[in-house]
Amino acid sequence: MEHQERALAAYVAQVQKDPDTLGLVLVGSVARGSEREDSDVDVYLVVTREAFALAAAEDRWAWVDRRGLDYPGSYIDVKLADLDYLRTAVARGDDPTRASFAGARVVFSRTAEIDELVAAISIVDDAAWANRIRSHVAQAHLHGGYFLRQAEEHGDPFLLQHASVHLTLAAARAALAAAHRLMPGPKYIHALVRGVPSPEGFVAAWDRVVEHPSAESAAALIARLDEWLGQGQSADESLSVFIRDNELAWLRGTVPAEYF
Repeated sequence: MEHQERALAAYVAQVQKDPDTLGLVLVGSVARGSEREDSDVDVYLVVTREAFALAAAEDRWAWVDRRGLDYPGSYIDVKLADLDYLRTAVARGDDPTRASFAGARVVFSRTAEIDELVAAISIVDDAAWANRIRSHVAQAHLHGGYFLRQAEEHGDPFLLQHASVHLTLAAARAALAAAHRLMPGPKYIHALVRGVPSPEGFVAAWDRVVEHPSAESAAALIARLDEWLGQGQSADESLSVFIRDNELAWLRGTVPAEYF
């Protein structure tokens, strides 16, 4: 909307005076054209390596800028990046990071590389999507087929909730991966699992675990997931993938599957 674009232009005029500013990337609802009247303006401020290192040393990764804004509730929501940040996001960014750049618009840049990197961040190749499905199916098998059953057997209410949340998250992430859809964050899962193609009964089984977690509802959801995306993945295969993606993440320099 015009008032958000006006606020963005004022912010660009402010930051481009700083020689440490290499570019500004508009993301979020304003970039996608889905903003509300009172939406804030979300940006990545791309700075030099030296400026990024100084900010990192102060633990200053994000902030809200309210200077010079002229509509009720307005502010610029700023996240900091440098070129290495963008390059690394292309190579191994997690889903929320990649999703945040989907539909992004570079509004100011001192180097063409920013445009190239921003365009590449939200792209995931077919092999990576296939590996994500395998990983999320393994998460579902262990959380739903083992931990949730253990919770019932031992009367552990915390483990019951923990396992059911991780089971439903994994099943939803597998469904999203099958549709080549990025996961912007947990608060979107309930809507996203309904917005991608899935076999009849999958969402209903998913809802039952969310509403009534039990070994029985978990088994029904896992059965639907296996019929659809399991591809014959055995219990031993899932165990190895689960260990690789969770218990050995520290060793491999990766993050657990739920944070892909």
